[in-house]
Amino acid sequence: MPRKLVIGNWKMNGTVATNAALSTSIAEGVSSLRGVEVAVCPPLPYLSHVQVTLHASAVKWGAQDVSAAVDGPYTGQTSASMLREFGCSYVLVGHSERRHGLNEDNVLVAAKAMRALEAGMAPVVCVGETLAERDAGQAEAVVLAQLEAVISKLGSALNGIVVAYEPVWAIGTGITASAEDAQEIHAMLRRRLVLSDAAVVPLLYGGSVKPENASSLFRMPDIDGGL
Repeated sequence: MPRKLVIGNWKMNGTVATNAALSTSIAEGVSSLRGVEVAVCPPLPYLSHVQVTLHASAVKWGAQDVSAAVDGPYTGQTSASMLREFGCSYVLVGHSERRHGLNEDNVLVAAKAMRALEAGMAPVVCVGETLAERDAGQAEAVVLAQLEAVISKLGSALNGIVVAYEPVWAIGTGITASAEDAQEIHAMLRRRLVLSDAAVVPLLYGGSVKPENASSLFRMPDIDGGL
């Protein structure tokens, strides 16, 4: 069975004390797992703290966003090289909360993915449709357009990414796409990646993943883990 990848996005939550307790608990739990890679993406101010807590464990860590710029006058942004200095293995790009809350478009997301790769990190490219787009029968077209922008930008470097399908209507709502619905989109993404000689790119499902539904989702042939 292929190795699964599970990444925890902590979003804007946590404190020094609670993060330490959670990191320690995750590290202890992961120590007995086989065939699973685990990573966490804490809020930026806690990145160095998580690094110290997890550096001797099997758990990897990453960031929730990265700048599309290399360096310069970009107040409030963080470059890929800065994140890599803190040992980040992954960085989320194009999360729906940034696409829809901060108006990040496909071109910007692709540029961020490129910066992450250049710094030696794997960008976790998030794609997904809104409920209105799904109801209008546009889910596959929307998701494919989001992926196409990254494929066009990265070219032969495409195999270095991770793709996370996260239907917007299922994020933080407690509603989860059925395993079969998720598999349908994942299969479409896999077919497109195969055309670009990138069949090995991990495909994660994100959107209210929890103990009650994880096993059914992860049994699907094209779902390689969860965000």
